[in-house]
Amino acid sequence: MPTNKNSTAKTSSEFKKEEQMRQGNVSLILTSYNDIFSDFDPRNYSQRTLSDDFLQECKRAVRDKTYSKEGFDLRLLVPKNKRDINDEIKIKIRLKNHFLKHYLEKKNEIKRLKIEGVVWFTIGIVFSLMAAFIYSLEGFVFDVLFVMLEPAGWFTMWSGLDKIFINSKDKMPDVRFDKKMHTANIMFINY
Repeated sequence: MPTNKNSTAKTSSEFKKEEQMRQGNVSLILTSYNDIFSDFDPRNYSQRTLSDDFLQECKRAVRDKTYSKEGFDLRLLVPKNKRDINDEIKIKIRLKNHFLKHYLEKKNEIKRLKIEGVVWFTIGIVFSLMAAFIYSLEGFVFDVLFVMLEPAGWFTMWSGLDKIFINSKDKMPDVRFDKKMHTANIMFINY
């Protein structure tokens, strides 16, 4: 009978572990810390390049989930015999720095894109105003200038609006992902 009780307790314990992993957090199973990093980068954990597979798996896991403003737990499950607290501290710092760097880069890229869009839109308005002014003037040179300025004005205005509203919006999922990952509470757990 004691064997039966122990197997029931073990099943209950395993059930609690699984329940804990599903609490709206991201849990990824690793065979070792090297699963987080690129195989081609021999540097230590504090400088190593993150693995594309690891980043893709994080994106897949985080993509559709909604989290509170406090963020979520990124639980990295590592075999108990392969854990090293010092390495984990370096890895956590490396992950946080990676996601912060990419978040800031992409945020600045969107800002530059919007500024560039405003500049293009302004140039388009100037071209259109010049075309409107030239329209009333007569002569071959003015006709040629009008033919060149009118489409140039439309093109640059619409391209500017595209940069402001469409291109910048396309980059937002990456910005949100990097921000979520930077604010995540990263923890290593035995499995």
